[in-house]
This record gives sequence, structure tokens and C-alpha cells, in this order.
Amino acid sequence: MKPLNLTEKIFSEHLVGGGDLPAPGGVVTLRIDEAFTQDATGTMCMLQLEAMDVKRVKPLSVNFVDHSMMQSGFRNPDDHQYLKTVSQKLGIIFSPPGTGICHFLNIENFVKPGMTGIGADSHTVNSGGMGAIYFGAGGYDVALAMATGEYKIPMPQVVKVNLTGAIREGVMAMDVILKMLTIVGVKGGKGKIFEYAGPGVASLALTERATITNMGAEMGASTSIFPSDERTWEYLESRGRGGDYKPMSPDGNAEYEDVIDIDLTELEPLIAIYPSPGNVEKVSDHAGTKIDQVCVGSCTNSSYENIASFAQTLKGKRAVVDTLLYPGSRAVAMQLANSSYLSSLYASGVRVMENGCGACIGQGGSPISKGLSLRTFNRNFPKRSGTADAEVHLVSPLVAAASALTGEITLPGEHVEIEQAPQVDDSTSFVMPLPEDEADKVEVVRGPNIMTLPDFGALPDRLEGEVMLKLGDNISTDDIQPAGIYLPLRSNVKEYAMQATFNQVDTTFAERAVAHRDAGGHGFLIGGENYGQGSSREHAALCPRWLGIRAVVVAQFARIHVANLVNFGIVPLTFANVDDYARISQGDNVSIDVSDLEGDLFLDVNGEKVPLTPAFEEKDVAILKAGGALPYFKNTH
Repeated sequence: MKPLNLTEKIFSEHLVGGGDLPAPGGVVTLRIDEAFTQDATGTMCMLQLEAMDVKRVKPLSVNFVDHSMMQSGFRNPDDHQYLKTVSQKLGIIFSPPGTGICHFLNIENFVKPGMTGIGADSHTVNSGGMGAIYFGAGGYDVALAMATGEYKIPMPQVVKVNLTGAIREGVMAMDVILKMLTIVGVKGGKGKIFEYAGPGVASLALTERATITNMGAEMGASTSIFPSDERTWEYLESRGRGGDYKPMSPDGNAEYEDVIDIDLTELEPLIAIYPSPGNVEKVSDHAGTKIDQVCVGSCTNSSYENIASFAQTLKGKRAVVDTLLYPGSRAVAMQLANSSYLSSLYASGVRVMENGCGACIGQGGSPISKGLSLRTFNRNFPKRSGTADAEVHLVSPLVAAASALTGEITLPGEHVEIEQAPQVDDSTSFVMPLPEDEADKVEVVRGPNIMTLPDFGALPDRLEGEVMLKLGDNISTDDIQPAGIYLPLRSNVKEYAMQATFNQVDTTFAERAVAHRDAGGHGFLIGGENYGQGSSREHAALCPRWLGIRAVVVAQFARIHVANLVNFGIVPLTFANVDDYARISQGDNVSIDVSDLEGDLFLDVNGEKVPLTPAFEEKDVAILKAGGALPYFKNTH
């Protein structure tokens, strides 16, 4: 029998219908153990479940509120109430605002080694630190998984990351994943799962492993995974979940598509320079650079261990720049309170914020104009911080702490020995599902901001219209559909589209697109490499679709965004010859015969035919023809 790597073992155990796994690229259908959303994606996901007439979800399902929690108007609290009541109706666990960040709560309470999961957030891959296979996806794919308990995905290649040695003083797990970004880049992980192995794995605690798998999303990876071993058991046992432990590891002589070797002993503190997580350099090369702000937390670095390391460095001293902290969960915040760290953080001048995503998603915490913010977060895209001309660099909590004390980028100093505190169980904060007979009586509450899903028509045989935008490389979902101050509009497609879509790129886009749509034209977008990187938010497909965009032609797509485009009936295509990108200009009138999506496809522009390659799978053809996943579901069920 062929020896299996850890990924193949979990895939095989969850393969619907059994049998052999396909070769990389072949579509695999997996049984899903857990599906979850967060509030930025959850309202659309729940509206889709209701439109599909789902009465009760199949797998373990959770709705977390962690992204947009500021109650500065009716929209956010109304959305939270909708999510709570619809969760009770459909058999979903509800995590109220303030409980914590979805990925951290998931590790604390729900994920077990060997599980499979899907979440409507790109950093769902965080759970790979537990020895589980978890994927980020768009809201519709999560809704479908909740309805069916299954998820289809092209079989990824599995790459072994062989870790040796152990990290030195002043180096943290954040530096390990930043090192990976220097090797793989922001698009080199597409279609791959990174499986961490080797003797260096044992030196990393579970929360450190989760930091590493979390930022696998920044490499474009399908997911990442660590083995489940004694360090996994230590974490689960500390949380009273020792019974959930199961050892998981690859077979000896398991095969991999490639191997990456990293000696942890050789690593030094690293920094990702604005405006991309892929711009990784040595902290020492930037030492002395003046900073204006420090932010610690996010789903990447908000464990007790991370925050305690930060707090211990500051203890007895005072931060000299604006310094904000976002704990990963209420349980972590209570751990800090039970130790000496919460009071010492206040004494150090740290602003302790609500347990949630906060500044990472542009919900408060914006730096000053032209300011430089050091953050322990996972993304530093342009304008994501909420201040258009500010810059954000990404660092470890130890670098953040040392720099907060000096007001400039500073290497960590002496050894930090953190004070230990018992884990805290905050699971009573969750609103658990009601029995089915009681759930039937629940009235779902919808505030005035929650609009019904738009009805989209089928794909015509020919798309004809104007190139509404020509874009460059590495366009993120923050460029397409910014969050920040616009996030409370997430349940109102029209308002979110008109106010936010591409407004950071071209403030005239929405008005031009709607006028073109209403005149009967089909909108086209042209882009470069790694289009759609970043967040899994499906609004980056849904809102352009509402504005009349019907095809996106680029050099290369990020994985999740392709699925979202298909789900909303936008045809994703790539240039057969990337040099043809230069032949097309914004404002060109173009057309594509899409009557046969399985045949040869060409973009007709200026009397010439530009050959195109489908970015969609064969299984997506019927969905695109129907006008999107929801119309297709309704037509076939």
C-alpha cells in the first residue's frame, strides 16, 4: 500500500464515495465536519441558505461576530440580531460580539485533529495548526457545505516544509511564516497545501503553529497543516479537551510534490514592508525608522503566549507611541486579567480594545496621516488601515513591543520569560442551537439594512460591452470591495456596490458601470497577476456583478476569488498569452462568444481575436450558464 502524507490521509478519510484520490487538479468531493462564517460574510451566507430553503444545517456550524462590531448606528446591531435569530432557526451555534475572533475561538473550542472544515474567511486555514484540513471559501460555498455537508475542490499538490532546529531568542512564529513568504511569494502557493514536518515541529507550541498556518493564506495556498502530536495534546488538555486528541502524522516515506527546508535556528526577526505581506526584509535593515503606532493582535498573533510576550517586554515601562491591543478571545483576555498582564498593559499605556478583528479589518485604530504603523497582523494592503496615505509594516509581537518602547523600529532585546496562567473556558458565551421543534417557532429578525438577494439572469450567448477598468498586478479584494467604514453595508448589495466598489481605484467606476449596464452593455475588467488576492469576501464578486460586470480577464487569479466569480455568474478567464494584456485599453469595446464555454474562447478587440483560457473548472460551466450558483441550485433542486 502506498505510504500517505498527512493531507492524503485526511482527504481519504473524508472522500465522498470512497475510492482513490485524484491526481492534483482533479476535482475531489470531501465530507465536511465543520462550516462557519463571520459577520462580514455571514449575512449573505445566511440569506443564501434561506433562498435555498434549507431548514437545518448538516455539519457542525458556527456564526461568529468579530469583524464589524462597532454599534455606531443600527446596521451592525441589526445584522448581529439577524445572525443570532437565523442561527437559532437553522441549528447553528452563534458567537456574540466580544466573544473573540472566529479563527482563535475555533481552535479553542471546536477544531479537533483530523477534522475537515470550511469557513467564509480566507484565514480559516488557521486551524491547520491543530492537525486539521480547513479551507477558506466564499459565502455561497460555505452555505452549500452547511446545506449538504460536502465541499468540492481541485486536488491540491502537497508540499512538505521540513523544519529543523528551534527558533532563537527574539524570533517568533511570525518570522517563520515571513521566511516562507520570501521563498514562496504571495502567489506561489496557489493549488498547494503546505504540510509542515521534521524535527523542528516539536519545538513549536500549537498557537505558534496556528500563526504559521494562518498566514499561509498570504501565499495563496489552499491550506497548510501541522501534525498532531504531544504539543497538540498539551494544548487540548490545558483547555479540558484532552479527549479530543488524536495523533496524526504522515507515513514514513510519504511522497510530496516538492520539499522546502527551513532551519529554524538560522532565522532572525523579519518585517513585511508596505504594501504587501510578500515584501519581506530583515528588521535589522530598518532599525531606527521612526514609527507612529503599534497594533498587536488579529487572528495571527492574539494568543495568550503572544500577548504575554508583548506585555512582559513592556512591563514596568511606558509605550511612547499610540499602542493598541486586540485579544484573540474573551478567554485570552480573562487569562491576561488572571495574570499580572492586564494591569501592566494599562500601566504601560496600552489601549486594550475589544476582542475582535478591529484595526486589522479597518474597524477603528487607523494611524495618523502619512503615519507608519507596525502591526502583528497578516495584511498590509494599501488603504486597508483606514488612512489612505499611511503605511503598515508587519512584525512579530516581540518586535512590536521593542518598537513601542522606542518609537522606532527596534530589534527585540533580552530574553523574555512569560508568566504562566491557566486557560479559561468561556464556552458559555456561545448561544447553542435550539431543538428542532423549538427552532421552528423562532422568528428571524431582519433590520431595514438587510436586503433580499438580487436575482441575476442567465449568461447570454455573447457578451458585448466596454472594458470598465484596466488594472495591474496583485489587485486585492480590498481594492475591489473595501471593508473599513463600508463594512456595515455588507447586507445591502446596492448600497455597498454604489458606495464602495473600486472606489479606491477609480471613484467614477460604480456610476459608469451602472450607466453601461442600464444601457444594455456587459462590463469587462482586465487585470494582471494574482487578481483577487486577500480576503475571501464574496462581495468582491457580488457587487461588481450587480454593477453589470460579466467577465474578468487577467493574467492569473487567486484561488478563492475565481470560485466567487463563478458563484455570481461572472466568467473568469486568463490570457493564453500574457503579452496580450498590453493590447487592451480601458474604454475599449470588446466581446466574447460564450455560447460554448468548453470550446475555444476569444476576446474580440479592435478587430482582432485574443485567445483566452478558462480559469473555471468543467464543473462550473453549468453554474455560469445559469447565471450563478444560486440560480443553478434553484434550477436543479
